[in-house]
Amino acid sequence: MASFVTEVLASSGKLEKEDLSSKISKMSRKVEDTKEEVCDMINKRYGDFLPSLQGSEELMVQVDEVSKEMEALKNCIETEVQQNIHVAVAEYAKLKQQLEKNTIIMTMLGHLKQFHSAMEESNKALQDKKYVDAANHLERARASVDSLKGWKTSQLPLLSALSSELTVQRENLIYHLGDEWKRLPAGLKSFLKVKLNLSQGCSKDGEAKPTAQLCCVLQALAIQGDLQHKIKLFSQVLLKNMLKPLVMYPSLLVRVAEQQGEGTIFTLQCLEESNKERSTPSQVYSKLLLVLRTLHSHLLDVSIGDKRLSAILGELIWEEMSKCIIHECLLYSIPTNSSQLEKYNTVIQETEEFEKSLKEMEFLQGDSTDLLKYARDVNCHFASKKCKDVIVAARKLMTSKMHNTVKITPDYKLRLPKLPVPTSELKVKHNTIKNETTLENKKQLSPWSMCLPACRISESVQQLMELALNTLSEAVGSSTQCALQLFFTVRNIFQLFYDVVPTYHKENLLKFPHLAAIQHNNCMYLAHHLLTLGHHFRAHLPQPLSEGVATFVDMVPGFRKLGAQCFLAQMNVQRAELLERLSTAHNFCNLDDEDNYIAASKAVRQVIHQLKQLGTVWQDVLPVSIYCKAMGNLLNTAITEVISKIMMLEDISSEDGEHLHTLCQTIIEEGPLVFIPLAEENKNKKYQEEVPLYVKKWSTFKELVIVLRASLQEIVDRWADGKGPLALEFSSSEGKNLIRALFQNTERRAVALTKIK
Repeated sequence: MASFVTEVLASSGKLEKEDLSSKISKMSRKVEDTKEEVCDMINKRYGDFLPSLQGSEELMVQVDEVSKEMEALKNCIETEVQQNIHVAVAEYAKLKQQLEKNTIIMTMLGHLKQFHSAMEESNKALQDKKYVDAANHLERARASVDSLKGWKTSQLPLLSALSSELTVQRENLIYHLGDEWKRLPAGLKSFLKVKLNLSQGCSKDGEAKPTAQLCCVLQALAIQGDLQHKIKLFSQVLLKNMLKPLVMYPSLLVRVAEQQGEGTIFTLQCLEESNKERSTPSQVYSKLLLVLRTLHSHLLDVSIGDKRLSAILGELIWEEMSKCIIHECLLYSIPTNSSQLEKYNTVIQETEEFEKSLKEMEFLQGDSTDLLKYARDVNCHFASKKCKDVIVAARKLMTSKMHNTVKITPDYKLRLPKLPVPTSELKVKHNTIKNETTLENKKQLSPWSMCLPACRISESVQQLMELALNTLSEAVGSSTQCALQLFFTVRNIFQLFYDVVPTYHKENLLKFPHLAAIQHNNCMYLAHHLLTLGHHFRAHLPQPLSEGVATFVDMVPGFRKLGAQCFLAQMNVQRAELLERLSTAHNFCNLDDEDNYIAASKAVRQVIHQLKQLGTVWQDVLPVSIYCKAMGNLLNTAITEVISKIMMLEDISSEDGEHLHTLCQTIIEEGPLVFIPLAEENKNKKYQEEVPLYVKKWSTFKELVIVLRASLQEIVDRWADGKGPLALEFSSSEGKNLIRALFQNTERRAVALTKIK
């Protein structure tokens, strides 16, 4: 074992640093193996050989000592190796840091050299008016400054100085470019007297195209990022002072002239003798193309990067210019009559040629067809414009004054347009003629059966119906979409009337009975014609309108109800006024008192006066039947109130009875005179004689007047055991109450009361 340790110790100094760990591991494994062999040997010989045991223990002690020495040696070697590694790493980091610093310095010096060189070359190019080279060199200088700014170790004073120098040089270049730009297009004064000069508009060979100098200036502006701004300003001036005025004002003309020394000059001239409100699309397109073609050939036919300058300008002006053309020109070129729609194909072709020309000059991109799309949708625009105009006209009529009226007679007919007879109706007509002989002896309706009664309607309502007829006539022969729009616009007209008129004229309809009567007639007039309006046009309209959709019958009940409600509201107002006047009569009691009699007499006169006023106001306005019913209803309200007040009296003296008779007789005499439905006086007598037909309580009232002056026996005779005229108008209890009020309590009265049963 001693020789093994000696060998190990002897060889330990010769190990290389990188093999120490592996060698130590091998030696540790050998020591462990040796310890195991020694233990086995002791176990085998423990009992027989004690000296050997003692020798083994000594050996084990030596082995432990060797192990400790080996462990110490291992720790020593590892410590030495780690120290050497740390020293090497520290030296490497120091060298690396120094290298990075030197690299930064070299890079910064390179950027400074590039900046200096670029600035020198830019300045030289600017003096030689090589604007593109000057702009490119400035871009190189700017890139160098940007690179320097990226290094955190850069000194701020140095960067500030470089940036200032770059800014000064760039502004110097932009100043020179701006000076060159000013010699190019420039607008002066207002659009009524505009000059647009295109200097240096021709090349050396005389051909109208941008010069090399112009191209150089434009490219330099693009490199400096200032071209877009200048083109934008130019586009705004061009739109405001030239392009838009040419579209909006037909009196403006554009003149292009070549003047030696000044280049190409645009001028706008105003023709004062022109009376046109709008230019035609053809005129607008011609004027715009003249301007844009001249600009393209003298200024805009230049490539800037991957785009033409005309394309850049087109992107800036097209949206606003196309909207102006649509709203100020094409919109007004839309026909107002369906018969003119076929002629509009010319406008569509002109619009197509206009957009084609713009695309050839690259003002317009290939997928943009705003104007052409609008022009091709002429049917929709025609319908929309027509519908809008119709609704505006209808609303104007509805909000106009209602009291301007026209007379409607039973033989009045709408002026329906002549339409071609559909095939289906021809067959029906043929069958009708064929079977004509079978109908000769049949009883037929009166020719006035489906006619409106004579009355007055608002002139505006008649015009409204004519507007509806004209709109439906436009729908005949139109496309399906156009016909649908026009048809439902007509329905909207009537719906608008239903909603607007009662609201807009609400106060006047309640305040003036004349207007309430006219509104009643208006509604009945519309309802009457709505019954057959759809039927007249249905067969001439495209599907689905021809299949039954084209109808207005569903609106008829609403209009009838609207007219009735309006007139009933006025009737309620008049009833309330009549009852209010009669309320001042002190219930017709104690008329022997002069004041009470005067009050009652005044109330009766006011009632008669009010009814006469109404009769005059409604005369020749309401249909005769409606007039008589309305006046009869109001007169019935008045006499019913009078009857009620008299029947409530418990004691009527002979003098009171005489006064009551006088007052009631006034109503009987003058009441029929309020029935004057016709302007011709001699024709009203018939209706005055028919008062009992319209006044429900008229017979009752006349019987009451008779009773007020009758004797007790006359009353009994008129009762006639419940079969006389008095019994027809009053009940037995009412008859008895009248007798008790008129006569004193005597045997004769008692006998008379027994006969009233």
